[in-house]
This record gives sequence, C-alpha cells and structure tokens, in this order.
Amino acid sequence: MTFDVIKRHRWWFSISSIAVIISIISMFIYGFNFGIDFTGGTIVEVEFSKPVQVSAVRENLKAFDLENAVIQLSGADATESEGKTVMIRTRNLEASESQAVIAALNKNLAEGTVKRIESVGAVIGSEVTEHALTNLLIAFVALALYITYRFEYRVALSCLAAIFHDLIMVLGVFSFFHLEIDSSFLAAILTVIGYSMNESVVIFDRIRENTHTHKRTDTFADLANASIHQSIHRSCYTLSTVLFACCSLYFFGGDTTKNFALCMIVGFVSGAYSSICVATSLWAIWKSNNKKDVRNVRS
Repeated sequence: MTFDVIKRHRWWFSISSIAVIISIISMFIYGFNFGIDFTGGTIVEVEFSKPVQVSAVRENLKAFDLENAVIQLSGADATESEGKTVMIRTRNLEASESQAVIAALNKNLAEGTVKRIESVGAVIGSEVTEHALTNLLIAFVALALYITYRFEYRVALSCLAAIFHDLIMVLGVFSFFHLEIDSSFLAAILTVIGYSMNESVVIFDRIRENTHTHKRTDTFADLANASIHQSIHRSCYTLSTVLFACCSLYFFGGDTTKNFALCMIVGFVSGAYSSICVATSLWAIWKSNNKKDVRNVRS
C-alpha cells in the first residue's frame, strides 16, 4: 500500500501555514541580524612579533562574540593559515571594545603593534540590495512564464508558492535564532531557489508524462500520487547527497561557513518537502475543484 500524499493535503497545508505564520511573526518581532556586509563595521589591523594562527585569533574573538569576524592575513611571510599581520573586520566596535580585543590578543597570542583601527561602510549598499531584489523579482517572473508555457499557469503558481514557502522558512530560522546575514547568505538563498524549483519541475514533468498513460477515470489526486511515488527515490537521493555536503561544511568548515551551510540545509529540506507535499497538493486540489478531465493537462 502506497502513502497517499494528496489525501493528507490538510496536514501539509496546516503544518506549512503554522510554520509560515511563526516565521513571519519572528521576522516582525526579532527582525534580522545583518552582518557587516550590510551595516558596515570596524577594521582592526595588528602586526604581531611572531606568526599567529587564524584559528587562534578566532578562538580569542569568541569571548567578545566576534567569532564570525572576517580575518585576513598579509605580509611576505603570511601563509594560508598563519602570519604576522592580521586584519580583523567585524561589527562596529566602541573604542573600549577595540582596546579590549587588542589586549586579549596581545596577552594570549603574542605582542602586537596596532597598525590601524577604523570604521568602514557597508559593502552591500542599499542600491546594490535594491538591484538584487529587482533581479530576483525578474527571475521569478521569468520562471513563472516559462513554467506556464511548459506546463500551465496552475503549475507555475504552485511552484512559486513552494519557493516562497522555502524562502520564508529560511528567513524565519535566521530571524528566530538571530543568525547573522551576510553576502554569502544571498548566494545560499539563490541556490535554495534553484533547488526548490528543480524539485518541483521534476514532479510536474512526471505528471505531464503520466497524463498520456493513466486511465481517464483517474483523478488528479491519483495522477499526482503516482507521479510522486515514481520520482520520490530520485528526490531522496538528491536530498541525501546535498545534505551530506552541506552538513560536512556546517560541522567541519569553520565558523565563517556555518550560516551559509545552515541556510542551504534548511532550504533544501524545506524544498524537498514543499515540492512533494505542498506544490503537488495545491495543484491537485486546485485542478479537482475545477472538475476538469485529467487529460486536459497541457502536454
């Protein structure tokens, strides 16, 4: 006996609605923790008397909640992991905070000479952010038009609903846990969008193929369930593969990649769920309510 996904559509819609509402409430109450790429910050450059490890510098910054700071090495003797001249780019620091950080580094690592302490502006300005959002909107419209042409407008709207669901899930998690949002977050979000769209298209492509082989007496729910069961193994293999890579990056990639990896982990899990349970259920219920024959699905 196969699991009837569409029959339990009320479960999926209820679960997703609750998760979306909680995420939106979290975004309104807690907002977002934008990183220095969006807000600007402070640059502290120190030249130590001997080479120091990047990992050791980051470990000392944890006491000041600055473990996500960008640490760069320079100088002729610098290697990938250690060097004498260290530049730390972090959130805006008061003068007392900067001095406390320098004192801790001098005490725990090596004697150092401060080369500069200065405030810097945001790397990603409002104009760049506006252009990114505009391009994202254009991409959504292009995807909707393509899927409408390839399938039908109900499929396009169902896929877009699943993508918005995944985006809100990611934003809700980052808002609720007050995780830092930086430039790498935008790259992860675009990857999540691509994954979610791909998963939905695979299932709907299978639905389109099955319209030519299934009986006329089959309902839209029968057609959707059969298509899901035919593609579920492929979806599970794909999800397992990307989660293995992302979890490895999260646990072993260092502090600077944790939020980037976590964004993709949450987005990929949500994308697999929404494409199977939300998008197909939404399409099947929508089509069933119109009482059209299953063979009217555009091929």
